[in-house]
Amino acid sequence: MKKLSVIIPTFNEENYIKKALRSVRFADEIIVVDSFSSDKTVDIAKKNNCTVVQRQFDNFSNQKNFALQYATGEWVLFIDADERIPFALKQEILEVIKNPKHAGYKLNFPHFYMNRFLYHHYDSVLRLVKRANCKFEGLVHEKLIIDGSIGQLKNPVLHFTYKGLEHYISKKDSYAWFQAEQMLKKGKKATYFHLAFKPFYRFFSSYILRRGFMDGIPGLAVASINAYGVFSRYAKLMLLKKGIK
Repeated sequence: MKKLSVIIPTFNEENYIKKALRSVRFADEIIVVDSFSSDKTVDIAKKNNCTVVQRQFDNFSNQKNFALQYATGEWVLFIDADERIPFALKQEILEVIKNPKHAGYKLNFPHFYMNRFLYHHYDSVLRLVKRANCKFEGLVHEKLIIDGSIGQLKNPVLHFTYKGLEHYISKKDSYAWFQAEQMLKKGKKATYFHLAFKPFYRFFSSYILRRGFMDGIPGLAVASINAYGVFSRYAKLMLLKKGIK
Protein backbone atom coordinates (compact mmCIF):
# COMPACT_ATOMS: atom_id res chain seq x y z
CA MET A 1 0.00 0.00 0.00
CA LYS A 2 1.20 3.51 -0.77
CA LYS A 3 1.97 5.55 2.32
CA LEU A 4 0.89 9.10 1.41
CA SER A 5 -1.60 10.47 -1.12
CA VAL A 6 -2.00 14.20 -1.80
CA ILE A 7 -5.33 15.58 -3.05
CA ILE A 8 -5.50 19.01 -4.73
CA PRO A 9 -8.81 20.50 -5.96
CA THR A 10 -8.41 22.90 -8.90
CA PHE A 11 -10.20 25.27 -11.21
CA ASN A 12 -8.14 27.48 -13.54
CA GLU A 13 -5.01 27.40 -11.39
CA GLU A 14 -2.32 27.44 -14.10
CA ASN A 15 -0.45 30.25 -12.34
CA TYR A 16 -0.23 28.37 -9.04
CA ILE A 17 -0.47 24.61 -9.55
CA LYS A 18 3.12 23.96 -10.69
CA LYS A 19 4.70 25.25 -7.47
CA ALA A 20 2.13 23.40 -5.37
CA LEU A 21 2.96 20.14 -7.14
CA ARG A 22 6.67 20.76 -6.75
CA SER A 23 6.24 21.18 -2.99
CA VAL A 24 4.56 17.76 -2.55
CA ARG A 25 6.79 15.61 -4.74
CA PHE A 26 7.70 13.61 -1.63
CA ALA A 27 4.22 12.00 -1.69
CA ASP A 28 3.66 8.56 -3.19
CA GLU A 29 0.84 9.84 -5.38
CA ILE A 30 -0.80 13.17 -6.22
CA ILE A 31 -4.46 13.34 -7.24
CA VAL A 32 -5.78 16.51 -8.85
CA VAL A 33 -9.57 16.81 -8.82
CA ASP A 34 -10.40 19.43 -11.41
CA SER A 35 -13.67 21.29 -12.03
CA PHE A 36 -13.18 21.36 -15.83
CA SER A 37 -10.61 24.14 -16.00
CA SER A 38 -10.47 26.14 -19.22
CA ASP A 39 -6.77 27.01 -18.85
CA LYS A 40 -3.64 24.81 -18.73
CA THR A 41 -4.19 23.43 -15.23
CA VAL A 42 -4.92 19.87 -16.35
CA ASP A 43 -2.03 19.80 -18.83
CA ILE A 44 0.40 20.95 -16.15
CA ALA A 45 -0.88 18.32 -13.71
CA LYS A 46 -0.55 15.51 -16.25
CA LYS A 47 2.99 16.59 -17.19
CA ASN A 48 3.87 16.31 -13.51
CA ASN A 49 2.68 12.67 -13.35
CA CYS A 50 -0.48 13.38 -11.37
CA THR A 51 -3.67 11.36 -11.46
CA VAL A 52 -6.26 13.80 -12.84
CA VAL A 53 -9.98 13.27 -12.26
CA GLN A 54 -12.64 15.76 -13.28
CA ARG A 55 -16.01 16.53 -11.77
CA GLN A 56 -18.45 19.41 -12.21
CA PHE A 57 -18.23 21.52 -9.07
CA ASP A 58 -21.26 21.73 -6.79
CA ASN A 59 -19.66 22.10 -3.36
CA PHE A 60 -16.30 21.60 -1.70
CA SER A 61 -17.20 18.51 0.32
CA ASN A 62 -18.51 16.52 -2.64
CA GLN A 63 -15.49 17.48 -4.71
CA LYS A 64 -13.00 16.19 -2.13
CA ASN A 65 -15.04 13.10 -1.24
CA PHE A 66 -15.06 12.24 -4.94
CA ALA A 67 -11.26 12.49 -5.08
CA LEU A 68 -10.90 10.30 -2.00
CA GLN A 69 -12.24 7.36 -4.00
CA TYR A 70 -9.05 7.43 -6.09
CA ALA A 71 -6.58 7.68 -3.20
CA THR A 72 -4.63 4.54 -2.33
CA GLY A 73 -2.38 5.86 0.43
CA GLU A 74 -2.78 4.99 4.08
CA TRP A 75 -2.52 8.72 4.77
CA VAL A 76 -4.02 11.62 2.80
CA LEU A 77 -2.83 15.23 2.73
CA PHE A 78 -5.22 17.86 1.35
CA ILE A 79 -3.80 21.10 -0.05
CA ASP A 80 -5.01 23.81 -2.42
CA ALA A 81 -3.21 25.05 -5.52
CA ASP A 82 -2.19 28.29 -3.77
CA GLU A 83 -0.53 26.42 -0.89
CA ARG A 84 3.05 25.20 -0.55
CA ILE A 85 4.58 22.60 1.77
CA PRO A 86 8.01 23.92 2.84
CA PHE A 87 10.91 21.58 3.66
CA ALA A 88 10.52 21.75 7.45
CA LEU A 89 6.83 20.81 7.23
CA LYS A 90 7.61 18.05 4.74
CA GLN A 91 10.03 16.49 7.26
CA GLU A 92 7.46 16.82 10.03
CA ILE A 93 4.75 15.16 7.92
CA LEU A 94 7.01 12.24 6.99
CA GLU A 95 7.93 11.76 10.64
CA VAL A 96 4.37 11.72 12.01
CA ILE A 97 3.05 9.28 9.39
CA LYS A 98 6.02 7.03 10.15
CA ASN A 99 5.33 7.11 13.89
CA PRO A 100 1.75 8.39 14.28
CA LYS A 101 0.27 9.27 17.66
CA HIS A 102 -3.04 10.47 16.21
CA ALA A 103 -5.47 9.66 13.38
CA GLY A 104 -5.15 13.16 11.94
CA TYR A 105 -3.18 16.37 12.23
CA LYS A 106 -4.04 20.04 11.93
CA LEU A 107 -1.78 22.35 9.92
CA ASN A 108 -1.21 26.07 10.51
CA PHE A 109 -1.99 28.51 7.68
CA PRO A 110 -0.67 32.06 8.21
CA HIS A 111 -2.33 34.37 5.67
CA PHE A 112 -0.29 36.05 2.94
CA TYR A 113 -1.44 39.52 1.96
CA MET A 114 0.19 42.68 0.59
CA ASN A 115 3.45 40.78 0.02
CA ARG A 116 3.88 39.56 3.59
CA PHE A 117 2.80 36.70 5.84
CA LEU A 118 0.37 37.72 8.56
CA TYR A 119 1.30 35.56 11.52
CA HIS A 120 -1.53 36.97 13.62
CA HIS A 121 -4.08 36.04 10.95
CA TYR A 122 -3.92 32.28 10.60
CA ASP A 123 -6.10 29.20 10.51
CA SER A 124 -5.44 25.80 12.03
CA VAL A 125 -7.13 23.18 9.84
CA LEU A 126 -7.29 19.39 9.80
CA ARG A 127 -5.56 18.43 6.54
CA LEU A 128 -3.44 15.30 7.17
CA VAL A 129 -5.50 12.20 8.03
CA LYS A 130 -5.62 8.45 7.86
CA ARG A 131 -7.70 7.64 4.79
CA ALA A 132 -9.87 4.95 6.42
CA ASN A 133 -13.33 6.26 7.33
CA CYS A 134 -12.59 9.93 6.63
CA LYS A 135 -15.06 12.18 4.82
CA PHE A 136 -15.97 15.84 4.33
CA GLU A 137 -19.18 17.53 5.41
CA GLY A 138 -20.45 21.05 4.69
CA LEU A 139 -20.73 23.23 1.58
CA VAL A 140 -17.98 25.78 2.33
CA HIS A 141 -15.27 25.79 5.01
CA GLU A 142 -16.00 22.10 4.86
CA LYS A 143 -15.24 19.93 7.89
CA LEU A 144 -13.12 16.80 7.65
CA ILE A 145 -14.54 14.00 9.81
CA ILE A 146 -12.26 11.19 11.04
CA ASP A 147 -12.25 8.37 13.59
CA GLY A 148 -9.68 9.02 16.30
CA SER A 149 -7.70 11.76 17.99
CA ILE A 150 -6.27 14.86 16.31
CA GLY A 151 -2.79 16.32 16.76
CA GLN A 152 -1.17 19.60 15.68
CA LEU A 153 1.89 20.08 13.48
CA LYS A 154 4.26 22.95 14.29
CA ASN A 155 5.63 24.12 10.94
CA PRO A 156 3.30 26.31 8.84
CA VAL A 157 1.97 25.86 5.33
CA LEU A 158 2.81 28.71 2.96
CA HIS A 159 -0.63 29.89 1.89
CA PHE A 160 -0.84 32.55 -0.82
CA THR A 161 -4.48 33.18 -0.01
CA TYR A 162 -5.23 36.52 -1.60
CA LYS A 163 -4.45 37.41 -5.20
CA GLY A 164 -5.44 41.03 -4.67
CA LEU A 165 -8.12 43.11 -2.95
CA GLU A 166 -10.76 42.50 -5.63
CA HIS A 167 -10.13 38.73 -5.58
CA TYR A 168 -10.30 38.65 -1.78
CA ILE A 169 -13.67 40.44 -1.64
CA SER A 170 -15.02 38.29 -4.48
CA LYS A 171 -13.93 35.16 -2.59
CA LYS A 172 -15.75 36.34 0.54
CA ASP A 173 -18.93 36.98 -1.48
CA SER A 174 -18.76 33.56 -3.11
CA TYR A 175 -18.30 31.80 0.23
CA ALA A 176 -21.10 33.89 1.76
CA TRP A 177 -23.67 32.40 -0.65
CA PHE A 178 -22.67 28.84 0.33
CA GLN A 179 -22.74 29.72 4.02
CA ALA A 180 -26.12 31.44 3.70
CA GLU A 181 -27.56 28.38 1.96
CA GLN A 182 -26.30 26.15 4.77
CA MET A 183 -27.84 28.44 7.39
CA LEU A 184 -31.15 28.48 5.50
CA LYS A 185 -31.27 24.67 5.45
CA LYS A 186 -30.67 24.63 9.20
CA GLY A 187 -33.54 27.07 9.76
CA LYS A 188 -31.36 29.88 11.11
CA LYS A 189 -32.56 33.46 11.10
CA ALA A 190 -30.92 36.73 10.10
CA THR A 191 -31.86 39.89 11.98
CA TYR A 192 -30.60 43.47 12.01
CA PHE A 193 -28.77 42.51 15.21
CA HIS A 194 -26.80 39.91 13.24
CA LEU A 195 -26.02 42.45 10.53
CA ALA A 196 -24.64 44.92 13.08
CA PHE A 197 -23.12 42.87 15.92
CA LYS A 198 -21.66 39.81 14.14
CA PRO A 199 -19.45 41.80 11.71
CA PHE A 200 -18.30 44.08 14.56
CA TYR A 201 -17.32 41.08 16.69
CA ARG A 202 -15.45 39.46 13.77
CA PHE A 203 -13.44 42.64 13.31
CA PHE A 204 -12.77 42.91 17.06
CA SER A 205 -11.73 39.26 17.27
CA SER A 206 -9.49 39.44 14.21
CA TYR A 207 -7.87 42.80 14.88
CA ILE A 208 -7.74 42.94 18.70
CA LEU A 209 -8.10 39.48 20.26
CA ARG A 210 -5.91 37.76 17.66
CA ARG A 211 -3.56 40.77 17.57
CA GLY A 212 -4.06 41.52 13.90
CA PHE A 213 -2.98 45.09 14.68
CA MET A 214 0.58 43.74 14.94
CA ASP A 215 0.43 42.95 11.19
CA GLY A 216 0.14 46.64 10.30
CA ILE A 217 -2.01 47.90 7.43
CA PRO A 218 -2.41 44.39 5.93
CA GLY A 219 -3.78 43.21 9.29
CA LEU A 220 -6.30 46.06 9.33
CA ALA A 221 -7.36 45.29 5.74
CA VAL A 222 -7.86 41.59 6.43
CA ALA A 223 -9.84 42.24 9.63
CA SER A 224 -12.10 44.69 7.79
CA ILE A 225 -12.77 42.36 4.87
CA ASN A 226 -13.40 39.44 7.24
CA ALA A 227 -16.03 41.59 8.94
CA TYR A 228 -17.55 42.37 5.54
CA GLY A 229 -17.68 38.62 4.80
CA VAL A 230 -19.79 38.04 7.92
CA PHE A 231 -22.12 40.94 7.01
CA SER A 232 -22.44 39.54 3.48
CA ARG A 233 -23.37 36.10 4.82
CA TYR A 234 -26.30 37.38 6.87
CA ALA A 235 -27.42 39.82 4.18
CA LYS A 236 -27.54 36.95 1.69
CA LEU A 237 -29.46 34.79 4.18
CA MET A 238 -32.09 37.55 4.32
CA LEU A 239 -32.27 37.57 0.52
CA LEU A 240 -32.63 33.78 0.35
CA LYS A 241 -35.48 33.86 2.86
CA LYS A 242 -37.25 36.26 0.51
CA GLY A 243 -36.56 33.99 -2.47
CA ILE A 244 -34.00 36.36 -3.96
CA LYS A 245 -30.52 35.43 -5.18
